Amino acid sequence: MTPRRIAIVAGEASGDALGAKLAAALRSRIPDLELYGVAGPRMQAEGVATLFPMDDVAVMGIGPVVARLPTLLRRISETAQAIIDCPPDILVIVDSPDFTHRVARKARAALPDLTIVDYVSPSVWAWRPGRAAKMRAYVDHVLALLPFEPAAHARLGGPACTYVGHPLIERLDALRPAPGERASLGDGRLRLLALPGSRAGVVHRHMPLFGATLARLGDRPIEVTLPTTPRLAGEIASLAASWPVAPRIVTGETDKLAAFRAAQAALAASGTVTLELALAGVPTAAAYRLEWFAPLLEPFIKIEAPFILLPNLILGERAIPELVHRDATPDKLAAALAPLLDETSARDAQMQALSRLDGLMQLPDGSPSERAAEVTLRAWADKRPTPT
Repeated sequence: MTPRRIAIVAGEASGDALGAKLAAALRSRIPDLELYGVAGPRMQAEGVATLFPMDDVAVMGIGPVVARLPTLLRRISETAQAIIDCPPDILVIVDSPDFTHRVARKARAALPDLTIVDYVSPSVWAWRPGRAAKMRAYVDHVLALLPFEPAAHARLGGPACTYVGHPLIERLDALRPAPGERASLGDGRLRLLALPGSRAGVVHRHMPLFGATLARLGDRPIEVTLPTTPRLAGEIASLAASWPVAPRIVTGETDKLAAFRAAQAALAASGTVTLELALAGVPTAAAYRLEWFAPLLEPFIKIEAPFILLPNLILGERAIPELVHRDATPDKLAAALAPLLDETSARDAQMQALSRLDGLMQLPDGSPSERAAEVTLRAWADKRPTPT
């Protein structure tokens, strides 16, 4: 027996990309599979019928969430009710836990036998670890993107969890330079990547910091490339006007990947981009400045993880310098970046550490989406009654 109807519920663009590849992998196994849920354009292109535009729930940050709270609450209820009224064999929730986990809890309460799979683990290993054990009430299996997450869920009493691979490991050829594509240090101008973030609030917190950091590097010839989105390009150009080096701002994916392959070092805000840089073999110094009100919340938030950068968490060491909030000053960031711009022991040590990522992240066979589909279907089969 195979499932005939699967609901996939995503809440933002990266989840739409993951959900689309999962939908394609599931349909390759079950050609007549019915797929519906909350989908963006990529999932819809793979045949996932959406209940409403995913943009209705694709909001991030405290301010935007509060502003659209009535819409979000209505869409949570509508999504859960649609699943209850037309029960799938499997519900797959994709990231965006503030939205998708609320849907899953409502669905499980009405459909206790429904198989629920969570694609992308919440960061229970970093903060609010008690969420892991609570997830057992409404999640049967977690599909982990990071290799250390299954052990974290086991330690914290969370649901069954399987590492299915990060989608970035499918893009290594696009991230890594061909012979001669990345110049040697000292061969003309140094090619530096600047990556201040992908959301407006994060960009505004990091652009002045990065500009002041560049000013502390002296007058060495540096060529700075800053990949961003068309939506943010204008704001970034305005914020970069005070930088000592005018960055070359690129917005297309092709130009971004070419810049990764050519870069000799990077200055980045914490985020998934640091894992892209690490897999591309680009020595990096990273920082993260929090919102102005974050210090007020410190007494109430306990961070469990020893590091904030994904590459450092995977490697189990502070291979990439990471400077957080009060430590994210131009002087400290420049001191962390400067040794990476020459043939130094610090640069060599980081490169050696990054070379271990492939062994830690690669799957024995198949792609992440194929592995995710396999584990999803196995979770459903494991929940079926044993024939007598």
